[in-house]
Amino acid sequence: MYFNTQGKASVTYDAIVIGSGISGGWAAKELCEKGLKTLVLERGRMVRHGDYPTAMKEVWEFPNRDRLTAEELKDYEKQNRTGYTMRPSTQHWWVKDTEHPYTEVKRFDWIRGYHVGGRSIMWGRHSYRLSDLDFEANARDGHGVDWPIRYADLAPWYDYVEQFAGIQGQAEGLPHLPDGKFQPPIALNCVEQHARERIKKAFNRTLTIGRTANLTQGIHGRGACQYRNRCMRGCPYGAYFSSNAATLPAAEATGNMTIRPNSVVHSIIYDADQKRATGVRVLDADTGESLEFYARIIFSCASALGSTFILMNSKSDAHPEGLGNSSGELGHNLMDHHFRAGASGIHEGFADKYYSGRRPTGFYLARFRNLDKSEQRGYLRGFGYQGGASRENWTRGIRELDKGLGAEFKNELITPGPWQMGMTGFGECLPYHENKVTLNEEVRDKHGLPTLTIDAEFKENEMQMRKDMMADAAEMLEAAGFKDVKAYDAGSWPGLGIHEMGTARMGRDPKTSVLNKWNQVWDCPNVFVTDGASMTSAGCQNPSLTYMALTARAADHAVKELKKMNL
Repeated sequence: MYFNTQGKASVTYDAIVIGSGISGGWAAKELCEKGLKTLVLERGRMVRHGDYPTAMKEVWEFPNRDRLTAEELKDYEKQNRTGYTMRPSTQHWWVKDTEHPYTEVKRFDWIRGYHVGGRSIMWGRHSYRLSDLDFEANARDGHGVDWPIRYADLAPWYDYVEQFAGIQGQAEGLPHLPDGKFQPPIALNCVEQHARERIKKAFNRTLTIGRTANLTQGIHGRGACQYRNRCMRGCPYGAYFSSNAATLPAAEATGNMTIRPNSVVHSIIYDADQKRATGVRVLDADTGESLEFYARIIFSCASALGSTFILMNSKSDAHPEGLGNSSGELGHNLMDHHFRAGASGIHEGFADKYYSGRRPTGFYLARFRNLDKSEQRGYLRGFGYQGGASRENWTRGIRELDKGLGAEFKNELITPGPWQMGMTGFGECLPYHENKVTLNEEVRDKHGLPTLTIDAEFKENEMQMRKDMMADAAEMLEAAGFKDVKAYDAGSWPGLGIHEMGTARMGRDPKTSVLNKWNQVWDCPNVFVTDGASMTSAGCQNPSLTYMALTARAADHAVKELKKMNL
């Protein structure tokens, strides 16, 4: 047991933020800039902006052409099956499954990074607003509970976070995909522009550049995107939004932030007499010491399942089933987007056109199914598409070796191959109560803490949607003049989209939800949860921009309530 000889005052702050990823970084920035002495607790190691060891390396500088050995992969059995995370160039960002296990009732691909900045270093950066089509969806079709907010509540906060984060994109005037405060857009290439025009004419559907948190103009000391497309390694230019490059430096500049890495928060301290939280319990990841820190407000931003674990593990006489679980909904309603279903094709035109640089985004095709009650597709909600067009490169020669050798063959290889374009649907998952996580006291992590058992699946509604995700993609490509169009469904499992949501949802009634409209825990109003756990439904859009807006809004409310002595 750790004994604090310095007294409680030395470990007491105005606010504690748990986690330093997208939500935690925003909480730190907002609380610090509003004058609160804020302690940021991160379970992983320190990473400062610029501490990106592989950012400037070429693929041939890595062992095995940037492939891990079979022996190394033994530590990443679950994460490696996703096919896109485990490489020497990015290996240092991902946790080892052997050190941080979890139990699957059904397959769940849980992809995690424990370090300062969290997954804000490795995220895909697509940034879209939800609309009232999404905020009203549960009330409209009866699945889940009604969101306690509407688009008008969040719109000014979307404006606010977009202008600081830096989101490039093209305004399109779609009510179900609201425009934002955009930086100048990255351009579609010629084939994507052709597809945009043909799809608009044939179907009145909108293909636009993917709206991403990549700067096209430098702001706040961060540089513009260099079109290197090595974002997952960390960007030394600060050209994409991460906590490390943007929000944490802003928080640090105030002089109000204390950041403590290697600090595993495992529970919240609850005072039954005050009906408030007084602090958090921490395990030092380096020394194994048990620590306690205290504050008037606590922001849990540890990721959807991370925050829910902390709440579930915060058991007391007053809350024997976990803090915030009086409704019985804590841990339930787990959602993720399903994807990897769509189509691809070859375009025989534009042989005299090419592109320059390695663009960090592709296109986005906005949702067009079930926008109003007039359409009945055999499933609820809808999907959007992400994709891109490019030309085949010299590697196609590997499969063409039987066609000969010599000068003619070499000349053929340095001539770009035909244009190809693919589009992959990202579909909404309904908030099913039975999709859940529970505490597992039997399986422990490397710190000796309980772990999670995850029991979630995509159901019939999602399976029916995937049929349209394939068929509609193929139909649009054919209408745009593509040949050899092939639809595909490569399979998708919860977790694979890396958009875990729900499990501590917002709502209007403490009997059916965990959080109120300000992201406060109903049962403990000085605890705020503003990461993916708070989501009441999923939409089909990438959710991180919504986490940013919810966090900034909740922080503003928290400080106002503190000043009124209500917290």
